[in-house]
Amino acid sequence: LKKLVTEGSIIACSIIDVAMKKPFVAKLVLVGSTGVGKTSIVLRHSGSDFSTQVSSTIGASFCRTEMKVDDTDLLIQIWDTAGQERFRAMAPMYYRNADAALVVYDVTNRRSFESLRSWIDELKLNIDKPFVICVVGNKVDLAELREVSTEQGKQLADSNGALFFETSALTCAGVEDMFKTTAKRMCDLIAGSADCRTESHVNLHLNSKSKLFGCC
Repeated sequence: LKKLVTEGSIIACSIIDVAMKKPFVAKLVLVGSTGVGKTSIVLRHSGSDFSTQVSSTIGASFCRTEMKVDDTDLLIQIWDTAGQERFRAMAPMYYRNADAALVVYDVTNRRSFESLRSWIDELKLNIDKPFVICVVGNKVDLAELREVSTEQGKQLADSNGALFFETSALTCAGVEDMFKTTAKRMCDLIAGSADCRTESHVNLHLNSKSKLFGCC
């Protein structure tokens, strides 16, 4: 009987431990020129269908997504910033305390690629701690219109110590791999820091597929 009680106590304690486990909280920002597909990438990650009717972001939109990274639950706060020049001055306020940035360009638009250096410089100027940079070349489904090669994108990423992915918001190609790899890097960064941040709520079941909440 004593053995049964002891085993029961262990089981009970395990259930409590799982119930009280809180996810790491990370902040992710998306930057890049207008029209490169930042919002579409976020929507596709959330499971939404692709639409050509996505409105340009004004200021920034905010979403939350939950992901499983190995054995760690990660709650990602996503800030999708506007790319229009008239909102550029507002962008730095959304960078504060970011753990990662997706710097997005359109592979069919050379100018959007050439602007990446200024976006990256702006991020480094406004984020005063180590953070993950991921350079993202979107719209690879438009291969016949491509103006930026894969090699050029990778070279720019390598020169900034950044991850590199090419994606298509239309077909969803590369989108999940990009989010998963970036999430893994963020999780490693947070776990290795002194301030292991958690959300003050109980969450027993996080699916491996991300869920999106309240996207503006």
